[in-house]
Amino acid sequence: MKKMIIAVLAVTVFAGSAFAADVIELKKGVSFKHKAHVEALKDCKKCHAKAEGGKIEGFGKESAHKMCKECHADMKKGPTACKGCHSK
Repeated sequence: MKKMIIAVLAVTVFAGSAFAADVIELKKGVSFKHKAHVEALKDCKKCHAKAEGGKIEGFGKESAHKMCKECHADMKKGPTACKGCHSK
């Protein structure tokens, strides 16, 4: 039974990354490389409420700045300054 649960979780994670959009164009010239984030984080719940992903409730300028910048700072990877994301 334990092997079955692990197998189902593995398939779910793989399926999520296989169907993830490559790049999502956000406002103010931000190109979000979703597939790259999925592959790097390997846990949709770092950003989404559910393991299978979906819309991020209340996502907007303030939540994006807080969530994204905090994650980038914690992981010591990715931009934390304005021009790092707002390249256009």
